[in-house]
Amino acid sequence: MESQLELFIENLTATIEPLAKRLAEAYWEASLTGSDEAAQTVSELETEYRLIFADLDRFEQLKTFQATIQNLPAQLSRQLHLLFLEFTSEQLPPETIKELVRRQTAIEQVFTRHRAVVDGIEMSDNAIRDVLKSEIDSKKRQDVWDGSKQIGGKVAADLVDLAHLRNQAARTVGFDDYYQMSLELHEIDPTFLAETVSQMEDLTNDPFSDMKSKLDNNLSKRFGVDVEALRPWHYADVFFQEAPNVSEVDIDELFAELNIIDLTAEFFRCIDLSIDDLVEKSDHYERPGKNQHAFCIHIDRKGDVRVLANVKSTAKWMETILHEYGHAVYDKQLDPSLPFTLRTPAHLITTEATAMLMGRLAHNAEWLDRMIGLPLALMQRISAETKDTFRLRMLIFVRWAMVMICFEREFYRNPDQDLNSLWWDLVERFQFLTRPEGRDEPDWAAKIHFATAPVYYHNYLLGEIVASQLQHTIDHDVLNGAGVAETGYVNEQRVGEYLRQKVFKPGSSMHWNELLVNATGETLNPQYLVNQLVS
Repeated sequence: MESQLELFIENLTATIEPLAKRLAEAYWEASLTGSDEAAQTVSELETEYRLIFADLDRFEQLKTFQATIQNLPAQLSRQLHLLFLEFTSEQLPPETIKELVRRQTAIEQVFTRHRAVVDGIEMSDNAIRDVLKSEIDSKKRQDVWDGSKQIGGKVAADLVDLAHLRNQAARTVGFDDYYQMSLELHEIDPTFLAETVSQMEDLTNDPFSDMKSKLDNNLSKRFGVDVEALRPWHYADVFFQEAPNVSEVDIDELFAELNIIDLTAEFFRCIDLSIDDLVEKSDHYERPGKNQHAFCIHIDRKGDVRVLANVKSTAKWMETILHEYGHAVYDKQLDPSLPFTLRTPAHLITTEATAMLMGRLAHNAEWLDRMIGLPLALMQRISAETKDTFRLRMLIFVRWAMVMICFEREFYRNPDQDLNSLWWDLVERFQFLTRPEGRDEPDWAAKIHFATAPVYYHNYLLGEIVASQLQHTIDHDVLNGAGVAETGYVNEQRVGEYLRQKVFKPGSSMHWNELLVNATGETLNPQYLVNQLVS
């Protein structure tokens, strides 16, 4: 049976590996150009790829192998388990798979091409951020914020239809809905996730309330309106998922004359995780028709790793590029001797965690000083604010992530409910924002993740938890107490070696919680993040 399984995986890999590469290359091209032809190629290749896993004869063979899983070597057992999960999700009629892919690709094309129009002027996402950073006039801010939501009206009905089809597919393979299927087939227990969200809500309610009250007083003075009159457009991000700059130091000015890509490459070199070869293959700057977001993609599971971005010389993009190349070094450092099935990160949680660990450095005073050099007085000021800045950013993001997680759970439970009201109910509950009076628009649908990365946001929340857990281990065990606050990890090759050996190289050869035990000595422990948020 063992040799039969090995032959099965060998033959399957020979089929899917070249197709997976062609699909990744097509997706890259479509993201760069936004062309209909490229999108059609993605749709066709993704359908072809998924239909391989829909093959019933192969699935029946896997079920036979599954009966002997306890007697298999660990690496072979892990491959079997992951393949069984992937095949399970695709046990659908070919027409359903084709329609799922077609609809998702079509919605993604709308997002890729869309630009907001405000007062007759087309605005990119970067332009919207610039206005929300600097504009004082509340009416102008509101107009731009409204513009950022225009995409929601274009895609909301299609997203609801897609949710119904996703639910239908999930029920076909034995799950209550798409949300439950997505979690369980990605090795996340829905009860565990719900309990973690509830725990984090309870533990952050008071500190978030205190922080939000101080922030609102600050914004009230800045915009010349009563606190009670503050609305979502008074915050620095269209979803209030990022913190406004409330410091006297405009950190964006630190990066205004710097090349963020070069700075990122320099940092990764100094921790012995060079990205120089990856930078050459990547695409960093905005242009018409290009996807406006940022992502990392591993083309071939053999080291062809690329980052797409739309960089401006700002702190936000410094954080984003460190984040995306945090993903990239993970992919690059996967053990090349691993079989194709295991040559991926242990889980989306773990790759998000390492990306977040790197992204946090953009706001770390010691990292800033060592990488770009700061006058002593400025260094002291930023250093004094670092802890409060981190708490502000993390509290805002954690509470935002709860909105996404809970909305998506309810969205798939009943896609026909009043989603516009559900969205603002959750925004008010978790983010303490006041909904605009009389507004009944599909603002929820303006978030691209519902179309292109469904049931994904829990990976960000759990990723932040794991990032803090990894940071604790690095600071206390790897660097012997001389942690990120003292070193910014600059020139600390021990950090790169720890991540390479304990996190990156194992790939998905073990369950993500087992990897955490291997890397930190314990399973997922929210307490490390909680300590940073409430202390």
